[in-house]
Amino acid sequence: MERKTATLIGATGLIGSQILQQLIDDTHFRKIKVLVRRPFKFVHPKIELIQLDFGDEVAYQAAITGSDVVFCSVGTTLKQVNSDMAAYRKIDYDIPVNAARFCVTTGCPAFLLVSAIGANSKSSNFYLKLKGEVEEKIGSLGLPSVAIFRPSMLVGQRAEFRLGEKVGQVLMGVLGFMIPKPYKAIDVKTVAKAMVAAAKKETQGLAFYTYAEMLSLAD
Repeated sequence: MERKTATLIGATGLIGSQILQQLIDDTHFRKIKVLVRRPFKFVHPKIELIQLDFGDEVAYQAAITGSDVVFCSVGTTLKQVNSDMAAYRKIDYDIPVNAARFCVTTGCPAFLLVSAIGANSKSSNFYLKLKGEVEEKIGSLGLPSVAIFRPSMLVGQRAEFRLGEKVGQVLMGVLGFMIPKPYKAIDVKTVAKAMVAAAKKETQGLAFYTYAEMLSLAD
């Protein structure tokens, strides 16, 4: 079996850091290209660290070149961009959409994206609308394999404290039995395991994964 080269965008995030660990531990992948905007201190023989300006499309495409699969879990918050909607869109829309475009032009057959439950391009909610637009655009590019993961509330330890998220996690724990499966809280390790498993399956076409499907894949 040919060992693969995986490219990861969003390695410093909650899900991305778990994807990185899964890829390191999995012998299916011989090389991991980690694309970052800022310095990232993580050393491992399988990792090729590439720091770049994601607005530089030439450099971005060059970084994607040679990939067998691209994982994208990049994302920001309004707080992190000081409520600048244009800056928010550059991260949450431009980075994943351009990555998928460069997969097409460089011949990478597989793209895996972290989106969100409720993503809908027609939503009145800015966040869900943007996620839906990203999904639609990437799904229209004609890549052989696109896997879109739609988690709800994430369970995991973030570097920064988010009060609203902590409250949500407590409520979901207490009221979990009342919540429909797609909207149940899910551990970030489960999402990461599911994504790596999906990449290894190499399922053709466009596929969406919510809570139940992610649990199944992670097992």
